[in-house]
Amino acid sequence: MSDSSMPTSAGPSQMRDAGGTAVPSQSNLAPHGQRIEDPAPTTPFASLRTLTPPMPLPRCFTPRDRSDYLFFAALLALPMDGTVLGFFQPFWTPLSPWLLVLYCLTNHRLLRQTMHRYAPFVMLPVVLVVLSMPGWAVFGLHNNAVVMSLTGVIAVPATLCALDIAYVHKRLSWQESVRAIIAIYWFAFAIGIVQWLSITLRLGSVQGYFSHLMYRSYIIAGSAWGMSGARPQFLFAEPSYIGMHLFGILLPLFWFMRIRDRIFASRLRHLIIVFAVGSVLMGSGTRIVLDSLVALIAVIVMETHWRNTDERRKGILRLIGTLALAVVCVMANSRLDSILHNGMEGDGSFFARIWQSLAPLCGLVRHPWALLTGYGAGNIAEATHNGADWSAAILRFMHTDPTGALSWYRSINADTVWTMSAYTNFLTEFGLIGFALFLTISFGFIHRYHRWNKLTIVWLLLVMYLYVQFEGYAFAAIPLMIWALTRLDEFIHVDDAIE
Repeated sequence: MSDSSMPTSAGPSQMRDAGGTAVPSQSNLAPHGQRIEDPAPTTPFASLRTLTPPMPLPRCFTPRDRSDYLFFAALLALPMDGTVLGFFQPFWTPLSPWLLVLYCLTNHRLLRQTMHRYAPFVMLPVVLVVLSMPGWAVFGLHNNAVVMSLTGVIAVPATLCALDIAYVHKRLSWQESVRAIIAIYWFAFAIGIVQWLSITLRLGSVQGYFSHLMYRSYIIAGSAWGMSGARPQFLFAEPSYIGMHLFGILLPLFWFMRIRDRIFASRLRHLIIVFAVGSVLMGSGTRIVLDSLVALIAVIVMETHWRNTDERRKGILRLIGTLALAVVCVMANSRLDSILHNGMEGDGSFFARIWQSLAPLCGLVRHPWALLTGYGAGNIAEATHNGADWSAAILRFMHTDPTGALSWYRSINADTVWTMSAYTNFLTEFGLIGFALFLTISFGFIHRYHRWNKLTIVWLLLVMYLYVQFEGYAFAAIPLMIWALTRLDEFIHVDDAIE
């Protein structure tokens, strides 16, 4: 008998009539003849059908076009300002500013639009070149030094334009940018821990690696830059630049994110605290102690509602506590204690900061016309040589020994001179006219696009303090402040959806 002639067995939910046609089972019929659906099969994997799909992982970076990778690379290169990979500038070798310049050039159409907004800053390098011409005619022109100086100045409007292109015109994700900045600074802190371990455990191979990676290495005791003892420098040009990054970049970013995203603000707060405390505990230097105290005062002023009586009382108590902490830090830190008891000569690095700026400023006074237009871009060494004798006389008048200063004055040239102060550099190169012009442009631009408030004043004073011991024109602290303050209200309402 063939299979087709055999009766087909009915399933558990159906029966067959005399003709072999399947009919619904009576057990599956409702009282009024309506069909009752069979329950879903209870298999071990049946529940998987109802699981919520996993959330997608956050993207590392979402570019609008290929040029945006230059901007992302610039963010990742922010803490890498002391390696041999960077472009040489006075006492630092940054990567980030030049990536931002390339980013602007690769987006030349958008650059033309942003240049209209930042026209005063774009024209500033041209004016500074004109101001430099009298100095070049009298004191000479040093090609390498001129390039270093003017590229640093050009990086300021380039950074402003790059930020505008990325976040205003292209609407790149600020979440991805902040996440990348937090990650790269944690990476820099991890590098510092490795350096500290190599110093503590005397791991010569690790110290040797970093001595070749860093343009000026501080992690080998007795080296040219580690005379006062080996100390971790992370990826910075020198340990004293830690505060520039923490309080010139990350702290303002924390203030900014506190308005926009509390999670990112919390992560930034933890990063800043851990980085600052860790740097102090690992003995990275004295300036991070001073910078942290100044930044703590700035935070207290920012966080306190001074018009409220209770808040004002708490703010005053916090400031008193900060003063007490400063006293403890001075007593606990041998270098600060030595300065307190022995004056300027109590710490060689602190004393050098004074006489390195004193000579070029004396050079300006020696040629009064140079007070107005400066010695010209790249001519800081000429000003130092001209003011060396007057500087030595002032040091003797203050009952200090000028021998080391005079030796340094004679040894430096246009390519190797540094002052460790942006104010000294700018005044020496471009005079009072150039300095007043930059301040007028900056304050006028902020006043035009932003209402002055407590954040503006505190941020401005903090940046002004940080540049007292930092000479890099191209550093992002000033452009970030100008851009954020003048784009703040507009940036808060930017639609972050990726179209």
